[in-house]
Amino acid sequence: MLGLAKRIKARFFLASTSEVYGDPDVHPQTEEYRGNVNCIGVRSCYDEGKRVAETLAFDYHRQNGVDIRVVRIFNTYGPRMLENDGRVVSNFIVQALRGIPLTIYGDGSQTRSFCYVSDLVEGFIRLMNSDQTGPINIGNPGEYTILELAQKIQNMVNPDVEIQFESLPEDDPKQRQPDITRAKTYLNWEPTIPLDQGLKLTIDDFRERIYKS
Repeated sequence: MLGLAKRIKARFFLASTSEVYGDPDVHPQTEEYRGNVNCIGVRSCYDEGKRVAETLAFDYHRQNGVDIRVVRIFNTYGPRMLENDGRVVSNFIVQALRGIPLTIYGDGSQTRSFCYVSDLVEGFIRLMNSDQTGPINIGNPGEYTILELAQKIQNMVNPDVEIQFESLPEDDPKQRQPDITRAKTYLNWEPTIPLDQGLKLTIDDFRERIYKS
C-alpha cells in the first residue's frame, strides 16, 4: 500500500493503535512515549505489527516523500460492532442482553479509555485534512476500570446478571489513557460523547439486532 501511495502520489492513512505503548509505565501516554512491549509475548503480533507499520510509513515519508497520516487509536465502541469481535464493550453488552455472566479478566482494576465511534471518525477527518503527519493519539481521556465498565453495562441492561472473574491474560496492560494534547493543539479536536450516552446508543443497537435474530 505504501508503494502504491508512492507511485500514484496518494495521501496514506495508517490506523495504528494504543497497543504500540504496550503495558505502559508512563501515564497518560503521549506520542513521544516509546512504549513497553514484550516483543515475543502472546499479544506481540498485534503490538509489533502496528509498530513496524508505523516504521515503514515514516521510512516511506522520509525517503520517498509519501504524504502520511498516522493515528494511534484507543479503545473505540459504538453501533454496528460485531457481536463476537472480542472487544470488552461488545462482550459485556452481548452477555448482559443474553443473561450470561459478564466475564472480567483479573480483578477488573485495569483501566481503559473508551471513545465513541463518531468522535473517532471526526478526529480521522481532521487529521487527513491537516498538514500533520502524526502520530497523533485519538481517544477519549476519560479513564475507567474494567469493573466500572461492567457495572455500568450491568445496570443499563440487566441488573440481575452476575459478574464472573477469570484469570488475567499475559501482558494485559494495567493502564491505558491517551494524552490528547496534540489532537487538541493541531486538530482542534476532542471527544464530545460521554461514556453513558455512547453506551446507551450502542446498547440500543445491539438490543435491536440480538432480539431480532
